[in-house]
Amino acid sequence: MTNVRGSQLSSPLGSLLNSGLRWWWLALVAIVLDQVTKWFTVTYLEFGYPGVQITPFFNLVHVYNPGAAFSFLADQGGWQRWFFAGLATAVTVLLSVWMAKMPKAARWLPAAYALVIGGAIGNVIDRLLLGHVVDFLDFYVNAWHWPAFNLADSFIFIGAAMIIIDSLKKDKVDE
Repeated sequence: MTNVRGSQLSSPLGSLLNSGLRWWWLALVAIVLDQVTKWFTVTYLEFGYPGVQITPFFNLVHVYNPGAAFSFLADQGGWQRWFFAGLATAVTVLLSVWMAKMPKAARWLPAAYALVIGGAIGNVIDRLLLGHVVDFLDFYVNAWHWPAFNLADSFIFIGAAMIIIDSLKKDKVDE
């Protein structure tokens, strides 16, 4: 980062903005989108199934998930709320530290980390404030329904897929 005269800024903020942390804006956008869509779900959709049919294979529903993906550990009595909130917080800190060590030119991997962070924080907000995650996206074929999910889950999935793609690249130059 440079000042008006063109010299480099050496402040801690300047060095952070010259790292992968400059992608935290994407995490913030993901958090806002996730929370706004969940607010609309809770405010305007009746709880439960079948919800509102959008297409022959997609409904908007209003359901709760006290567990993890696919309701993993949903019936465990409440301890999982704190476990998953703690896990998401640890992942957020770890990915943020890694982002801080990335060069400013890096784009793909810090964007992937930001998506995972945004999704993790979006679901942590639900867990801490509500005790469960609000899910509303319901895809299905005939009577078979994929477990309902939300935008935070989607951001985590997309970010994780980007991380996997990055790890498979032969040329480790971050474009």
